[in-house]
Parts: sequence; structure tokens; C-alpha cells
Amino acid sequence: MNTAADSQAIFDYHRNMIFFHGNQGTAALGWKDQESQLIRFKVLARIADLNGCSVLDTGCGHGDLLAYLLPLYPQITYMGLEQIPELLVEANRRYGKLPKCSFMQGDFMSDEIPASDYVIASGSLNYFSSDPDFIYKAIAKLFAQSKLGMGFNLLSSIIPNGLLVAYDQQKILAFCQTISRKALLINDYSEEDFTIFLYR
Repeated sequence: MNTAADSQAIFDYHRNMIFFHGNQGTAALGWKDQESQLIRFKVLARIADLNGCSVLDTGCGHGDLLAYLLPLYPQITYMGLEQIPELLVEANRRYGKLPKCSFMQGDFMSDEIPASDYVIASGSLNYFSSDPDFIYKAIAKLFAQSKLGMGFNLLSSIIPNGLLVAYDQQKILAFCQTISRKALLINDYSEEDFTIFLYR
């Protein structure tokens, strides 16, 4: 579980990014550019045919995953969960009036989260935690709330900055295989990032 200091560091980081870059672009979310965000969305969208499915986007930021998924899966039901109010305001401004779309404020580790067919975490598991087992607890909790599967990405290499953490792909995959009989590693799209799909 994240400490109050861990959570405060995340809030401070994004509020500083909003102060310096505004709350419109991907810099507010911590992505180095829009392409960095989109390449991850492209991989996550391959998790399944999401038409007719519900998706919970944990740490949704501005909710832009929805904009990527809708042309591919127009029958999707989407819920975005975000703990930082400023990002949530922008998400609601962009997408809050769309049908079968909703947003809620919350921390996916400390709050109860709704079950959905698929749970997605794009970038939201990369932050430093004082708890050395945080990543395993987070994966297990989010997978428990998925009815059909979960997809998430993690950094495999970083320039150390005290905020983000890189993970060993094989260690994460090995853990995932203890909670799912079908865990798929995808690591052919970026030198610094990997994605894992877990299925029921």
C-alpha cells in the first residue's frame, strides 16, 4: 500500500506538470509526448474484442484511452478512475457526456473499485512505492476486479528520478502466472516498456 508521502509525491508531480505545461496535453500526465501514450494504447487495445464489454481504466488521466478505443469498439462501456481531481475535471470535459461513459475519483489501491469485464492500467503502475510488494498487490487487486481479463504496462528501463520504477519483465510475468493460467507478455513495441495481458 502506498504511504501518504508516496501519494503526495504523485499529486505534486502532476500538479507541477499542469502548472508548467497546462492541463490539455499529455505532459500533464507525465508522457514525454503523445506518441508515447498512443503506442501503449495500441498494444492495450489488442487485449480482446471489447465490443459489448465493460472496461475500467485505472489511473485514466484525461480519459484518452476511451477516444482510442471507441473507433475500434463502438459498443464499449467505459469507466475511468482517477485520483487527481484536476485530471478528472479535464476527462469529464472531454468525454463525460458520451453515452456509456463515466468517471469517478478514487485511488485504486485504497478505495473499492467496481468490477468490469476488463481492467486496464496504462502508466498508472509505474510510480515508486515505499511498499516493495506494491506492484504485486496492485496487479492482484486489479485482476480480482476483472471478469474476463486485465491489461497493464510497466517500464522496463528508466533514467532514475525517484518517482518512477522499472521492473524485470520475467519476474512480473512469473508472478502473473501464479494468479492466471493465461498470462501473455508483449515486449516488441518499445525498448523501455512492456505489456502483460491476464485472462480468466
